Amino acid sequence: MFSHIPSFAGDPIFELGNACRRDPRADKVDLTVGLYYDEDGRIPVLQCVKQAEALLAQQERPRTYLPIEGLESYRLAVQRLVLGADSPALNEQRVATIQSVGGTGALKVGADFLHAAYPDSAVWISDPAWDNHFAIFSGAGIATHRYPYYDPATHGVRFDAMMDALATLPARSIVLLHPCCHNPSGADLTAEQWGALIALMRRGGLIPFLDLAYQGFGQGLDEDALAVRLLAESGMAYLVANSFSKNFSFYGERCGGLSVVCEQAAHVPAVLGQLIAIVRRIYSNPPVHGAQVIARVLGDPELNRLWRDEVAAMRARIRSMRGQAVEQLADKAPDYPARYLLAHQGMFSLTGLRPEQILMLRERHAVYLLDSGRICLPGLNTRNVGLFTDALADVLMRTAPETHA
Repeated sequence: MFSHIPSFAGDPIFELGNACRRDPRADKVDLTVGLYYDEDGRIPVLQCVKQAEALLAQQERPRTYLPIEGLESYRLAVQRLVLGADSPALNEQRVATIQSVGGTGALKVGADFLHAAYPDSAVWISDPAWDNHFAIFSGAGIATHRYPYYDPATHGVRFDAMMDALATLPARSIVLLHPCCHNPSGADLTAEQWGALIALMRRGGLIPFLDLAYQGFGQGLDEDALAVRLLAESGMAYLVANSFSKNFSFYGERCGGLSVVCEQAAHVPAVLGQLIAIVRRIYSNPPVHGAQVIARVLGDPELNRLWRDEVAAMRARIRSMRGQAVEQLADKAPDYPARYLLAHQGMFSLTGLRPEQILMLRERHAVYLLDSGRICLPGLNTRNVGLFTDALADVLMRTAPETHA
């Protein structure tokens, strides 16, 4: 029994992070897994979370099941945060929202829902993308394809090529999009480009599915939801998965949400019912603690202000690390076009380094980044950013003249 089961090598991102932790060198730099670290290299516990948990601890509550769709106050808070309190979709009651097990769980439920509704539809995912996107949708039985997105030569978006590719898709094709802080590239669309893209998707009858995993880490909590809100104004039907792992530093609590915005309010009961049925078949009920904390923070004016300040501080620290890296590389490796780091947003950027350069960074300098060349900027701080830029300059010098893509 089970002798035919193939082995699993593990997730490459987490395995590389584990390899970094096993490295005995004291001056190692971990830029692998998508985690936010503070200036001291620690995953922070936010003050707003501490205060909300202290308030909740004063109230003894039985650990009973939540409704299958999740905590109502949490779901309403998700809608207001993602869509905006004055959203036309909310005012017209066109939104079905469930509490999900992280953003990944929201993607899984959404993929199952779409495959049941449109079994012949395929999904188009950006090139490059977070690898798990392909695994989630193919695991739901949906054929996966790529559309052009990132240009390594310019470190920007191949918007014309992207539009040309999406214009050829059959109606009811699913298009997976990052509203902000694109993973892995860090290159985002402009407001004007979002407007043109939404118009194209509406003309083509496409199904947008937005993965909002880093809200607040780009330009701001409201600014980063621009695409979500423009779609709501367009009257289109679409899906949006959101996550609180990063902006609440709540990774292990697995708090996310899936919102399906419908064209008509009359569609919402059936859509919500199908989402509930899917959840019942997978994990039945979501967890309580994280949802209660987030609902308390988002629902309390003072805690909400504190949270927004803390998110702004995290965002500012990431930008500071981008700026320091660019400033140092201008002196240490002037031929390397590091200024793309300032144009990108969020936790990630693609360095354009070749595989042998990435391997040399690990072996010679204990600087760990993904095989794709992606770096996680919050892994840098004022103590190790110099180690990173020294290492990168050394590798670029040793591998000249072909230094980067």
